[in-house]
Amino acid sequence: MTHASPPAPHTAHDHNLDQGHDHDADADGQTEILDLDAEVLAEHIASITAWLPVKASPRHIVDLGCGTGAGTLALLKRFPEAEVTAVDTSAGHLHRLRDKAGAAGLADRVRTVQADLDGAWPELGRPELVWASASMHHMADPDRTLRQVHDTLAPGGLFAVVELAGFPRFLPEDAPADRPGLEERCHAALDRHHAEHMPHRGADWGPKLTAAGFTVEGERVITVNLGPPHTEAVGRYALSSLTRLRGGLTQELTTEDLAALDRLLDTESPHSILRRDDLTVRTERTVWAARR
Repeated sequence: MTHASPPAPHTAHDHNLDQGHDHDADADGQTEILDLDAEVLAEHIASITAWLPVKASPRHIVDLGCGTGAGTLALLKRFPEAEVTAVDTSAGHLHRLRDKAGAAGLADRVRTVQADLDGAWPELGRPELVWASASMHHMADPDRTLRQVHDTLAPGGLFAVVELAGFPRFLPEDAPADRPGLEERCHAALDRHHAEHMPHRGADWGPKLTAAGFTVEGERVITVNLGPPHTEAVGRYALSSLTRLRGGLTQELTTEDLAALDRLLDTESPHSILRRDDLTVRTERTVWAARR
């Protein structure tokens, strides 16, 4: 993207575009997307935690790039005897995670650590399971991070790397009717941005894990295709996601495409995305399970 700085690292989601908005408002928008992602895709996240080839129920788990806690909370439910150390650069995300853990009655099983994982590695103990969802591709030197995780894990411990195939799709391929292919053009512009600023996005983490000393024990692709009909949360997820996408692509799209997006994002308009009954959530996530 010609005008945007690289997304901030370790925030557990690809939607962290620099849009030139007020920083606090932008952070609030990202928090909303992370929360909606957790709500809409809760079943898929749970299926990943259920698939993990753990040898015994872990007592200590580390969530690297935890965001607002989708993985942390899913892991706490999957492993009821475990405690989770949640690591992120964002104090706001960690605060939101603590609120959610408290509301779920899980606050005593969560420790939060604010840290930039490209800098000095924080003290994380000897976890039996490390989870990194949509965070590894943000690392400046992911090979260094993989080696650090290997050295941090308890012997025989498991490292789960979850990566997104890309920004979720929400609109039918022929919508809106007057701008067919709009969403795909947005994705193409976003992919150009990622190729420049996040070269490790979309990487095959299997060989990288092996090079860092891990034994890859499993790889699985989770395909998401929800609706229609869709829930109210899907509408809000699409609105929030495409709002951030639109702000980050101002210099990349044509005037006509921007106008079409604006019609979709105008919540007072009869063309608002919140009024559509044909929305879906389409994406893929790949998970690698690697043993130390």
